[in-house]
Amino acid sequence: MRINLPTWLTLFRVALLPVMVAVFYLPFPGHNITAAIVFVLAAITDWLDGYLARRMKLTSAFGAFLDPVADKLMVAVTLFLLVEAHRGGWPGIVMAVTAAVIVGREISVSALREWMAGIGMRATVKVAFIGKLKTVMQMVALVVLIVQHEKAAEALRLYHIGEALLVIAGVLTIWSGLTYLRAAWPLLSSDMQEPSPVDKAGS
Repeated sequence: MRINLPTWLTLFRVALLPVMVAVFYLPFPGHNITAAIVFVLAAITDWLDGYLARRMKLTSAFGAFLDPVADKLMVAVTLFLLVEAHRGGWPGIVMAVTAAVIVGREISVSALREWMAGIGMRATVKVAFIGKLKTVMQMVALVVLIVQHEKAAEALRLYHIGEALLVIAGVLTIWSGLTYLRAAWPLLSSDMQEPSPVDKAGS
C-alpha cells in the first residue's frame, strides 16, 4: 500500500497529539502558547489533507478511514486535557458536561454513519452546514482555552470567552446531531433487518 501526501498529513496530525499533551504539561514559560500552536498546526493539516485529496484526486480507502479518526482524536484528547485542568467548581462542571456532550455526539454520529454505510445508505447522512459551523466554533474555543487553561487573573476575560464559545459549540453539537438523526430516522424507525452476525463479522 502506497501512502499518498494527504494521508501522510493525516498521520502527521495523529503524531502531533502526544507532542501537544507533553507540551501542555511541561513547566516552561509559554508552554500554553506552544501547545496552542501545535493544536493549530494539527487543525491546518486537517484542512490541507482534505484540500489536497480533492484537488489532486489523491483519495484512498486508508485515508478516508484515518482522516475522521484523527479529527475525533484531536478534539477528544484536547477536551480531556482541558477538563483535567479545570476540575472543581462550576467552571469545571460546565467544561466536563460540554466535553461529554461533544465526545458523546461524535461517537453517536460515527456509529450512525457506520450503520448507514452497512446498509448502503451512507449518503443519506451528509455533513450539514451546522456541523461545519460547530467545528469552526469548537476549534476557536479550544485554541483560546489551551492558551488560557491556567486561568491567570489578568486573562480571565479571554478564558471566559473561550468557555462561552465551547458551550455554544456544545449546543451546535446537539443541533447537528439531531439533524443527522432526523435524516436517518425514516430508516432507523423502519422494519429493515440489521446485518446478520456473519455480515457484521466480515465488515
